Formats: sequence, structure tokens, C-alpha cells
Amino acid sequence: MNPFANSAQRVAIFIDTQNIYHSAKNFYNKKVDFSSLIKILVGERNLIRAIAYVIKSNLSLKEIAFFETLSQKGVELRIKEMIHLPGGEKKADWDVGIAVDAIRIAKFVDSIILVSGDGDFIPLVEYLKNQGNIVEIAGFSRNTSIKLKELADFFYDLEEIKNYILIKK
Repeated sequence: MNPFANSAQRVAIFIDTQNIYHSAKNFYNKKVDFSSLIKILVGERNLIRAIAYVIKSNLSLKEIAFFETLSQKGVELRIKEMIHLPGGEKKADWDVGIAVDAIRIAKFVDSIILVSGDGDFIPLVEYLKNQGNIVEIAGFSRNTSIKLKELADFFYDLEEIKNYILIKK
């Protein structure tokens, strides 16, 4: 598995929930079991923080249950409202929030795991590595930026562990 992982490491996980949720839904018509995903990514290491970035769209019972499940599993939530733009377009983006939190927390951990395939995070990965952090990326290979995979100290291909982290909708 991950050659950089050791039991003395302190780890923080930042989950781009929309990115991973929609990938699992579109590729496999399944949901992500975030608790199992976090356990696999952390392994024997010390989890310092796990933060999921979510978008509140309509606060349906399903959405509320999803948020509560994440919280009950010890995952911190950062919640942002869906923005409705003139013309009917919707915007829901956590990239800057994830980057700011990762930079803030980086000095307290050895390894940062970014759960996203979004190439917009390339400058963040470069910065964190330059600060001395080990940076790991977890994403579905077919929609993870090639450059992001190359920059990462370790890449977890979620397609390889899909049987452990995906559940029926």
C-alpha cells in the first residue's frame, strides 16, 4: 500500500464531497461509505482531523441524514449554501475553503490526504509539499487530473478499492 505511511504519522483528511459523491454516482450508481474510506486512507496512522466539505441545496431528509451520518462518524462538516446565479445556473465550490484549511492545518500534521480528483488543487499540492508535508490524493482514476496524480506523494485509486467503499444507493 502506501510506502510513506507509518504509525507515528499525524494525518489530516480533506474531502471534496461533491467531487467524490458525483464520481461514485455517475460511474457506479452507488454512494460512498465515507467512514470506510477514511479508515482505509488512515490505516494505522493517527487521524488528527477529517473534514468534509458539503453543499446544502434543499435540506431534504436525505441530505440532513447524510450530514448527520458524517458528523456521527467524527467527520467535521463545512457547509456552504448552493448559490443560484441569474439565468438559472448553480454554483457550489469549496476549492478555496479546502485550500485555506489545508494550509492552516498543515503545520500540525505530517501527511495531508486530499480526497478529490480536481486539478484546481495542483497549486495547493505544490505548496504543501514545499512546506514539507507528505501529500496524498484519493480519487477515481478516470476523472482525477493526471498532473495531480503525478504530483502526489501517493495516489489512492478509489476504483481499486471500490468494493470496500461503495454502497448501494
